[in-house]
Amino acid sequence: METLDMNSPMLNTTEEIREPWLTTKLEMIVNWGRKNSLWPLPFGVACCAIEFMSLMTCRYDFSRFGAEAMRFSPRQSDLMLVLGTITNKQAAVLRRIFAQMSEPKWVISVGACASSGGVYRTYATLQGIDRVIPVDVYIPGCPPRPEAIIKGTIELQEKMMKEGFKARAANLDLFYKSMERQQTLEETGMTSQQALQLMFREAAAAGQSRIW
Repeated sequence: METLDMNSPMLNTTEEIREPWLTTKLEMIVNWGRKNSLWPLPFGVACCAIEFMSLMTCRYDFSRFGAEAMRFSPRQSDLMLVLGTITNKQAAVLRRIFAQMSEPKWVISVGACASSGGVYRTYATLQGIDRVIPVDVYIPGCPPRPEAIIKGTIELQEKMMKEGFKARAANLDLFYKSMERQQTLEETGMTSQQALQLMFREAAAAGQSRIW
């Protein structure tokens, strides 16, 4: 068998091609960078937030995932962690903060209360934050241990690697359209809570549970 000489001038190769190289997709390399440089915004309102505090200690070392830079400014964050019970009055605040976050952005619902209302089956408690904002990962528990939050973060990273740019943009477009609807109602003289309650009734009439 004849051996092919890679240095042969007949191949017409350049010095650049002779150097090591690899091929990949733009979405994959960008998502790889995003998943290892998360900037979390903890929206802590109950006991789940207390459990979350231990996550930043050396025992669990959350910085392994590139997410140690906690920011309480939405414009400097791209990952919202909702920790605790959200009431209907807080729903408008939660939506406003999420709208102000940098894009692309993700949400992790931490604990039973944020995911489904938990044990608070009352008129004052929002029965799941996914009714007002998009949620990417749900973490069960009351409250969940730090290991569960780490597991949820790994699940989010895996989802980010599989997600395309268009899918993320389409998901956020639905939310922004609901924000425009809320703003239109507020311009008529409604409060933010009244606007959301009307949007909930409109969604229920259409057979849906979420308003975005």
